[in-house]
Amino acid sequence: MAAVAQCVRGALRPRLPLLSVALRTSPRLLCAATQQKNTGQNLEEDQSQSQNEQKVEPSSAEKLLAEEKAKLEEQLKEVTDKYKRALADAENIRQRSQKLVEEAKLYGIQSFCKDLLEVADILEKATESVPKEEIKDDNPHLKSLYEGLVMTEVQIQKVFKKHGLLRLNPVGAKFDPYEHEALFHAPVEGQEPGTIALVSKIGYKLHGRTLRPALVGVVKDA
Repeated sequence: MAAVAQCVRGALRPRLPLLSVALRTSPRLLCAATQQKNTGQNLEEDQSQSQNEQKVEPSSAEKLLAEEKAKLEEQLKEVTDKYKRALADAENIRQRSQKLVEEAKLYGIQSFCKDLLEVADILEKATESVPKEEIKDDNPHLKSLYEGLVMTEVQIQKVFKKHGLLRLNPVGAKFDPYEHEALFHAPVEGQEPGTIALVSKIGYKLHGRTLRPALVGVVKDA
């Protein structure tokens, strides 16, 4: 047994200096490794924090781009609104112009028609002035003249109607200040007040618009 113990101590003795050196140097190595590990962790934390800050707070260039985008969107909205208003104004002008053109076509002959009305009045008075009892076969000249006046009056009324000009002979109708002009008011037995008892001068309407009001006598309360 003693011999065996000596052999073991002899075998370990050459290795003791190496073990002691390893024990002396290992704390330094462990400290350096720990410092490197901590430094790597700190770098990773700093990088992650920097990335988070960059995500949270945009850069000044991004802020400028966002502001410029907002300005451009506002300008686009204003331009779009102005464009829509311009289109609406143009459409209104087009419709008004079209209406004026149509009215000019309908009522452009208004002055001409008024002048012709005087001719129609003269023809009407001429036919009314011929004594009916004198229109006989034994008086052919007067009869031919009368028939010619009547035919002319009928023809001129056809022309008036063709161009939208209609007579207003409102005997017995209700008085309308837009179509009639009252010359007098008088009580008339058997007729309702406010109605027209007498037409002194025939009126005319051009395409539904009063061209010349009829001159009338209106019934009033007794």
